[in-house]
Amino acid sequence: MAELKRIYTIPLRRVYAKVPRHQRAQKAMRVLKIYISKHMKSDDVKIGKNLNDHVWKHGIRNPPSKVTVSATKDDEGVVRVELEGESYVDFKVKDKVDQNQTFKEKLQNKVATAKTGTKAEEPVKDDKKTEEKSTAKKSDVKAEAAPAKEAPKKAEAKAEVKKEE
Repeated sequence: MAELKRIYTIPLRRVYAKVPRHQRAQKAMRVLKIYISKHMKSDDVKIGKNLNDHVWKHGIRNPPSKVTVSATKDDEGVVRVELEGESYVDFKVKDKVDQNQTFKEKLQNKVATAKTGTKAEEPVKDDKKTEEKSTAKKSDVKAEAAPAKEAPKKAEAKAEVKKEE
């Protein structure tokens, strides 16, 4: 079986006119998928990026009244739909960002990606530093911070007393 290509002009206004304004573009996308699945006789419909952008271009409240699309059905029964004159491009969904990364690591990855176009190597975390921070008690922190808050004269006086001993 060969690829099947067809061009359709899909009317959307009659359908989304019956829906609240804040749901019009969503309804238009659903109707577009249903229309293509009926006419191409396949349940697996993939909508292209340019078509999606065209429908959502003026926001959720003002989708276009009609759309001219080209639909291509392959041997497996997958229908790919794109605006007429545009070619459908498969794209991979990016992996989710690691939630355990610090802000500094995320920033380094972005900078490295911008420069080279590839992802930077993961920096090696120093486990000792993180353990020390987590095991430090609140009382230790307060004890260390106390001399810094004292008046300079008192700190100097204490330093002189310690030197004499």
